[in-house]
Amino acid sequence: QVQLVESGGGSVQAGGSLRLSCVVSGYTYSRGCMQGWFRQVPGKEREGVASISRGGTTFYVDSVKGRFTVSQDNAKSTLYLQMNSLSPDDTAVYYCAASGPRPICTLSNALDRSKYNYWGQGTQVTVSS
Repeated sequence: QVQLVESGGGSVQAGGSLRLSCVVSGYTYSRGCMQGWFRQVPGKEREGVASISRGGTTFYVDSVKGRFTVSQDNAKSTLYLQMNSLSPDDTAVYYCAASGPRPICTLSNALDRSKYNYWGQGTQVTVSS
């Protein structure tokens, strides 16, 4: 059974940093096609924030470029999101997502929810001004 377990959420002041972690189990992590982070605020659609392919190619939504960094550790089966220079606009519930293993992995729709089959429970990130 595939399971994603998140940690690292919390409250921080504007300009501060947080690091989110997501441990993936149920398959060999290195065989996964893509893994990523999404966020959602009440009344708005869940949006893709950052993602990374099994080959290490990264993708970011424009609003976080230069501030957020997505990375992974195959040995630990863990996905990370380092968030720096946080602003109140970053306040949201953040979700870890994984596509799972695929024999052929394309880079299309890297920040599209349809790319991903498995999801974490979500963790709240609150940035105060």
